[in-house]
Amino acid sequence: MSAATLQPLDPSSLREILDLHTMFKARKAGGRLANLAYIDLTDIKLEGIDLSDANLTGARLYGASLRDANFMRANLFGCDLRNADLRFARLDRADLRGACLRGANLTAASLLGADLREGQIAFKDDKQGYRLMKHERRPGELDYAILSGADLSGAKMTGTMAVSTDFRDANLSGAIMSHAKLRKANLDGAMLKGTDLSGADVTGATLRDAVMEGTATNGCNLREADTTGMLDAPISVFIDDMPLDDLLGEHETWVKTGGAGGARQTLHGIDFRLVRRLSRRTLSTLSAETSVFFGMDMQGIELQGANLAGADLRRCDLRGADLRGTKLMGAKLAHAQLEGAKLGPLDLGGGRLIRTDLTRATLSHADLTNADLTRARMIETQTDNMRDKGCNYTLTERE
Repeated sequence: MSAATLQPLDPSSLREILDLHTMFKARKAGGRLANLAYIDLTDIKLEGIDLSDANLTGARLYGASLRDANFMRANLFGCDLRNADLRFARLDRADLRGACLRGANLTAASLLGADLREGQIAFKDDKQGYRLMKHERRPGELDYAILSGADLSGAKMTGTMAVSTDFRDANLSGAIMSHAKLRKANLDGAMLKGTDLSGADVTGATLRDAVMEGTATNGCNLREADTTGMLDAPISVFIDDMPLDDLLGEHETWVKTGGAGGARQTLHGIDFRLVRRLSRRTLSTLSAETSVFFGMDMQGIELQGANLAGADLRRCDLRGADLRGTKLMGAKLAHAQLEGAKLGPLDLGGGRLIRTDLTRATLSHADLTNADLTRARMIETQTDNMRDKGCNYTLTERE
């Protein structure tokens, strides 16, 4: 940005503005919304700060430490956020038009409905007429930013520059990304359900395992991207003329009758997403290697001793699920909800135990709050940004 447009602010004045903002948010007399427009806050440390609804138009926050900060509905128009640490920050419905986020770290940040379109600020100059306040690079930029696991549902990103940006496992459902520049961007595992990618440039981008259900791609050069393992809309599954729901019913009957009725099922590589219901079903010992369960409600399901190696369980709701003794080697569980899940050993009696195996599984951004991982095998398991408060790791085998 042009330094002439920015003003410094001493620490005591900043503290006063922040205190008054806190009072305003608490509805206390004398409080007022923070106005930090065109203020130079380079390298400022404001972790966990609440600046929701604040005005930071044109502010310089280059290299700022803003982890866990709250910028919901804030005006960040034309703001310089290059190289800022915004991990886990909340920017829902924030106005980020023209903001420069080049190199910023927004891992697991929430940007629901945020406006990230291009924009520039014009100032009246008596000598030169209107002039533009410019970043060192063009505004509306996300080049090289890290948005891994971020929630950008419904974000407005028309024409946004996002070259080599990291969108791994990000939720971009319903985002408007038409004509966005996504060259060499990493969208592996990204949720692009209902996203508008029309006219977007994805040359050299990777969309491995991305979910493209209902995605608008007219004019988007997907052939120039790596779409290995990409998930389209699910289709109905029949095996030997039997619908998948009926086969699962057969397996459930086999479990509940101890083998007297029904039939045990082996359903490898099957897409389960159109199954009517999986929550609280009894499907112990089900064999479903490399099958797809993406985003399904599986609360309270019983899958003791099941084989789910390599299965796609991303964004599944597995709260309270019984997964004791389950084979989950190489399974994809990014963003899965596993609060209170049972992942300990399955007791077969006589001192025999089958351990739950999560070797090389992906648990990035998953929630395992209060889960039981007693004796579980977690060798080479990816656990970045995994939440595990209250998790039981007794005798868990970890690298």
